[in-house]
Amino acid sequence: MFISNAHAATEGAQEAGGMQLIIMLGLFAVIFYFMIYRPQAKRVKEHKNLMASMSKGDEVLTSGGLLGKISKISVEDDFMVIALNDKNDVTIKKDFVTAVLPKGTIQSL
Repeated sequence: MFISNAHAATEGAQEAGGMQLIIMLGLFAVIFYFMIYRPQAKRVKEHKNLMASMSKGDEVLTSGGLLGKISKISVEDDFMVIALNDKNDVTIKKDFVTAVLPKGTIQSL
């Protein structure tokens, strides 16, 4: 008696679900694009432009917190040498530079 009623209740609910599911998936795809993918692509593009614009003598800040002046930069490799002071030089990848600072920033600290 109860089993036949349960089957009858589930048969009518399946008709309206297909189109609503497609609309929800499309809505999630649009939200994903505008909230996650697009801002990340913009940040990546800005970082590539920053890496391309670096030259010898620029003062940079690395993601590890090092502050120094570029003393040697390699075009074919992705590495550069940063002078932390007169005696210490550090070789890092270009990817780890987070910001190019204005001239004179190191001396003002």
